[in-house]
Amino acid sequence: MEDERMSARRIVVGVDGSGPSKAALLWAVREAELTDGTVEAITTWDYPSAWYGWTPPQSEAYDFEKIANQILADTVDEVVGPDPPARIRTRVAHGDAATVLLDAARGARLLVVGNRGHGRFAGALLGSVGQHCVQHAPCPVLVVRGSDDGTVD
Repeated sequence: MEDERMSARRIVVGVDGSGPSKAALLWAVREAELTDGTVEAITTWDYPSAWYGWTPPQSEAYDFEKIANQILADTVDEVVGPDPPARIRTRVAHGDAATVLLDAARGARLLVVGNRGHGRFAGALLGSVGQHCVQHAPCPVLVVRGSDDGTVD
């Protein structure tokens, strides 16, 4: 029963280290604090598309999962510090960001994304991940406008 209540108060947030994703994380943490919820901060990683079918070089510079873990840890630490005001679970997942976030949003109260991230079209009004999530999410989606430094616009 407790797991069901926690799931119903769970807020999923996509984090990629960009300013808008920092603003989204900050908003999600504040909302979770007000509603006694839990934040599930998710960062994804994948091999560059040019490498499909190829084996990436074996070196620290190409350890994408390790890099993603570091981005997530640094972002959470920068946004909420060592003593967050709400419960935060972090997760790094391999795969397409939109797909991973949509899967994680099943049973969540809310999915929060920044208005744009580190994609190829960083200047777009709404990034491709956010656009896909808005159109296909199994729960309400909040798109947080953020600047490059992570402050909320």
